[in-house]
Amino acid sequence: MSERVCPWWMGYFLVSPLRRAFQNPTRILAPYVRDGMTVLEPGPGMGFFTLDLARLVGPSGRVVAVDVQSRMLDALRRRAAKAGLAERVTTRMAQSGGLGVGDLAGQVDFVLAFAMAHELPSAKIFFAEAAESLRPRGELLLAEPAGHVSADAFEDELRAAAAAGLRSRERPPIRSSRTALLIKAGE
Repeated sequence: MSERVCPWWMGYFLVSPLRRAFQNPTRILAPYVRDGMTVLEPGPGMGFFTLDLARLVGPSGRVVAVDVQSRMLDALRRRAAKAGLAERVTTRMAQSGGLGVGDLAGQVDFVLAFAMAHELPSAKIFFAEAAESLRPRGELLLAEPAGHVSADAFEDELRAAAAAGLRSRERPPIRSSRTALLIKAGE
């Protein structure tokens, strides 16, 4: 595991209800996520966004949450069960060298990459996997913490995304974040 990865115990701070005051998951995600969608969430931590994603996709949708830390996924599963959303959330351990989501090729409607791409050893590999998982015209919301990721580093991430076939559609405003809504070329 990279030293750049958020330690598991920080997950408790990241799911704090106080965080909703400045980063409300439903307000951030509702423009992009609808009932019946399949959503991929790499780096969910303990599920600050995951539970709201599960509510937004409804009973016919699903959220696939992939993390490198089993403690984060264990806490996420407990929180999803407590919220009555466990049937909508699938958790997976990331594979060595990537997300390990090849089985989702062309099946994902939306990818949420919130404050996690900068922790990866290769943005190029991440965006290639994410793009492959997306359906044509599928979207990826990239949000990085402005305090951790410089403007230049964010532009490097966008270049890696473009090389994977994801083009920037807009820059949605999310407090304290550098953002881009990316879209996969469609048919």
